[in-house]
Amino acid sequence: EDFEQDGPKILIILDNASIHKKAEILEKIAKEMPNIVLEFLPPYSPDYNLIELVWHSAKEFIANRLFESIEDLEALVHNLLNEGQLVIKWDRKIKNKGNTINAI
Repeated sequence: EDFEQDGPKILIILDNASIHKKAEILEKIAKEMPNIVLEFLPPYSPDYNLIELVWHSAKEFIANRLFESIEDLEALVHNLLNEGQLVIKWDRKIKNKGNTINAI
């Protein structure tokens, strides 16, 4: 019944960045977009936020390199993120406030 009456729900999962929790935005979404459901990850939980694995993997390609210019750095980041050159280590362990978490 709910589906026929209200239509499909859209679930958006967000981390706890302060910009994601602005009261006026949350109120506007609740009031004007009832089909959007926002869920927040638990605080300090990089194991649930897969972008953390992407950044950790990207940092390995960038760290300890000397770049001749900012353009060289931008080109490398572009190639990693937009041209499919980044190899993500999905089994990488992420540090979470001193604890190690297996991300798989």
